[in-house]
Amino acid sequence: MAPDDRLKRAREVARRSVDALAGRRILVAGDFLLDRYVVGRSTRLSREAPVVILEHESAHTNLGGAGNATRNVLALGGEPVPLGLVGEDREGNGVVELLRAGGIDTSGILRDPERPTVTKTRILAGAANAARQQVLRIDKGEEYGSSRIDHLVRRARALVSDVDAVLFSDYGYSTLSSPVRSCLIQAARSRNIPSCADSRYQLSEFQGVTVATPNEEELAGVLGRVLRSDADVTAAGKELLSLLNARAMVVTRGSRGMSVFVRAGHCRNIAPAREGEVADVTGAGDTVASALVLALAAGTDILVAAVLANAAASVVIGRRGAATAAPGEVARALEAWPVRA
Repeated sequence: MAPDDRLKRAREVARRSVDALAGRRILVAGDFLLDRYVVGRSTRLSREAPVVILEHESAHTNLGGAGNATRNVLALGGEPVPLGLVGEDREGNGVVELLRAGGIDTSGILRDPERPTVTKTRILAGAANAARQQVLRIDKGEEYGSSRIDHLVRRARALVSDVDAVLFSDYGYSTLSSPVRSCLIQAARSRNIPSCADSRYQLSEFQGVTVATPNEEELAGVLGRVLRSDADVTAAGKELLSLLNARAMVVTRGSRGMSVFVRAGHCRNIAPAREGEVADVTGAGDTVASALVLALAAGTDILVAAVLANAAASVVIGRRGAATAAPGEVARALEAWPVRA
């Protein structure tokens, strides 16, 4: 079968598989953050300093980090089971309240009294008739300590026994310490359920997962090299796949789409499902990982799962901010996508 024919067939299977994502229970383990947005209209320059004055318009909060992956699993029809840490503070309360507002069980969210909840405040500004764009981000919080790790491991063991897949959403704040990673990877392997690692800085530590979803920058970073060409990406992808002892790996490449690697040594490139202007890539990696692991939990092969994830990402990058995609939107994106290698 020719490469284009394989991708077209994968697209058709992916389109038929969208409904099968519903009800799949996904353990989302990782760093749960609170995203705060402050939106204003730029009016004039200050006389006190060379800065723009913003007239406050609105403010809201949303789930960030592993919380955004949780939102994506829920939006795609899955049943997320979150596992992570937040502080004993107002921001931690905010994370828990946002999860509960989505009907999500928060028994896996533990509180760490020694650390504040990681919070990212984004300031968005624009003229009266212009789109609001991010002009500043203020981060608060640090890595979580080790005092709650034993509690996390015990909760992980209890939760992983009743899920269809595990998604690691690692933003570098140490929630996914070695004991937690090992517990969940081993449990997933022993139960023969898929696991997916989406790690910003420490992907090499997730050996034994089913699949990993680095972007091109993360792939280069974990191997400590510059990737200048498609051949460099192919060589690096095969090397990292072997290092992780994973079944597959999906490297997201922005305007170049995805490269899918499998154990047999094959690499297949998938063009973007969306052509034209991209509004915002914020959170697109969470969408890819969430859709991919849901599709694997539903029984698809890795190529079909990657095609479905590509279509889901094409929906969210057309919106501003960390967005999600609904099953119907993914199905329509697959229908409209002129697949080409």
